[in-house]
Amino acid sequence: MPLDSESRWRLVRKLKAKEAEKVSSVEEITLRSASISDMKQIAEIYNYYVINSVVTFDIEQTTETTWLEKYEYLQTLELPFIVAESATGTIFGFAYVAPWRQKAAYRRTVEDTIYLRPAAIGKRIGTKLLAEIIEQSRAAGVREIVAVISDKGADPSIALHEAFGFKRQGHLAKVGFKFNRWLGTVLLQKSL
Repeated sequence: MPLDSESRWRLVRKLKAKEAEKVSSVEEITLRSASISDMKQIAEIYNYYVINSVVTFDIEQTTETTWLEKYEYLQTLELPFIVAESATGTIFGFAYVAPWRQKAAYRRTVEDTIYLRPAAIGKRIGTKLLAEIIEQSRAAGVREIVAVISDKGADPSIALHEAFGFKRQGHLAKVGFKFNRWLGTVLLQKSL
């Protein structure tokens, strides 16, 4: 049974406090290409949001195998998939870009994805991940990056993208249904 909004945020605060000592500064975080061995931690990070938030429209938890398949697919397309790792090997966040649409004419346009462990929120790790994924996307020949962000509970993500020059291109109302309510998406775009 999904948690109510107040219970979810109480859990977020508790998890942040529990993990806060693990992330003392951004300088201790290294950005690197994701590897097969990272998929378990990536699934853990993502599934936290599946269960506790509306920032992803997935309603069922993903598996390590699902992430491995995504990783291998992005590798074949030579698109970046990166992680933010601590000195002790803990993954505090990840980012990747994937094709915006499957038709060939869209091949230079991607959608970005960034997720952080709750303890990493507010430590500028998302900022580092977005800066790096933009640069690696440019190097991979990407010309446009689209961000599709929930219109509820994701204001920090919208602000982060706007700080990097993403422009709002539209709003799709009531396109997702999660936790017994309708949700929309905000569309942002950056030209490289």
